[in-house]
Amino acid sequence: MASGSGWVRYWRDPTRPVEAMHAHFFDHVYAPHAHDGYSFGITDLGAQRFRCRGAHHTSGAGMVMAFNPDEVHDGHAAAEAGYRYRIVHIGASVVSDVLADAADACGGRAVAPPFFVRPVLTDPVLTHALARLHASLVLPAGELAREERLASAVLAMAARGATRAPRGRTLTDGGRRHAARRARALLDEAFAEPLSAGDLAEAAGCSRYAVYRAFRAEFGMPPSDYQRLLRLRRARDLLAGGVPPADAAESAGFADQAHFGRWFKRAYGITPGVYRRAVLRGAAAGR
Repeated sequence: MASGSGWVRYWRDPTRPVEAMHAHFFDHVYAPHAHDGYSFGITDLGAQRFRCRGAHHTSGAGMVMAFNPDEVHDGHAAAEAGYRYRIVHIGASVVSDVLADAADACGGRAVAPPFFVRPVLTDPVLTHALARLHASLVLPAGELAREERLASAVLAMAARGATRAPRGRTLTDGGRRHAARRARALLDEAFAEPLSAGDLAEAAGCSRYAVYRAFRAEFGMPPSDYQRLLRLRRARDLLAGGVPPADAAESAGFADQAHFGRWFKRAYGITPGVYRRAVLRGAAAGR
């Protein structure tokens, strides 16, 4: 949606209370309001001024606005260029679920819900985690990648806003390898399916947080990256066999052809169409 005073786009995760917005406002003024979950706004351009906890605050480019559940705030532009920002809303139940899973992976050590003392933060780690989560919501992303990024964002929240955060892991080296390899076996078998972090945890026999850390430690990448690698390899084989890019994308498990095309070029430096035509030309010349 766009207007003379800016534009705004909104997304919602269909399976859990997680939402995202991307907007550029000039003269829009937020009335005092509150969200029932956590809200984090990354200011990309300009500045936003708002009142929260009885004081005025300003968030400029590179800063993060952090609102706890039910925390009343307003907002308006504080620069001539207005402000462009990305915001994510994460339900309190989602945060509790991720932290409980992380606590289970750390020997049952309870993790207090995050509470942000300051409404404006400069925190590169939290900003990066929130930006990745935002991207997984607004762009086509598999369930596994979205869950990984959601967990990373919540754990970054806990590290910044809680008095106690998850630390260490209870798996032995042998247990870590076993869990990682069982998760990889499931991915090898069903990479084109919409697997979730829960599916991997069940296969590995440990929590979602534990299997993620074990897999990354053992294989050097998150499970979702490995799943995408397998999908790209499968799609490439299909292209080499003459299958059109749209059909190859669908058969390999990609959300759509555009998503497949972006990742194929990032991995191989060329588009699926260029690769397929080169293979077909080579086959024709060899006949």
